[in-house]
Amino acid sequence: MRRREPDFAALRAQMVAEQLEARGITDPRVLEAMGKVPREAFTDADDRKRAYEDIPIQIGWGQTISQPYMVALICEAAAVRPGNRVLDVGTGSGYQAAVLAELAEEVHTVERLRQLAERAREKLDAAGYGRVTVHLGDGSLGDPEHGPFDAVTVAAAAPELPHSLYDQLVMGGRLVIPVGDRRGQRLEVVIKSPEGPAVAHSVACRFVPLVGAEGY
Repeated sequence: MRRREPDFAALRAQMVAEQLEARGITDPRVLEAMGKVPREAFTDADDRKRAYEDIPIQIGWGQTISQPYMVALICEAAAVRPGNRVLDVGTGSGYQAAVLAELAEEVHTVERLRQLAERAREKLDAAGYGRVTVHLGDGSLGDPEHGPFDAVTVAAAAPELPHSLYDQLVMGGRLVIPVGDRRGQRLEVVIKSPEGPAVAHSVACRFVPLVGAEGY
């Protein structure tokens, strides 16, 4: 007998209310996007029933889907608007790229592991986000071919600000990135200004390391 799946739509609505709104996520577009994207579609089959728990979920190769709150926090901090071009570094499952696709006109995402990049591309296509372009490469170096970007979001921690990513922002653009090591990290919002990088906000967080030329 086939096991009956949970009511994912109801769980998604509950997640938005209890994990996002209750913790201070206020951008209505971000809340709407999080309420649309099926997180279960980006998990492995055995983890679908846990898709809306308040936890990161393993996706193999030492990588995870970030907890829903952290995805929403990154998207809200990036202040993505209609018509924007966005770069997502560290594709992983493709979930965050899908949320960004609900907010932006154009989304490029870079993943260094071929297996994850190929699987994310399949999951994005199956979930209706084929317009997200998945690139295989060193995410710490960004995607200069398709820049500049209005926002860059990073789902892995760098030891310091990666200048390649900062340089690919439009003036006034935002780079949202965890900075630090395994002992302590801050999710920083870095705005590109004529005077140089301006850190607008930071909060404590924990992510896997950003591996690459400007990472670990």
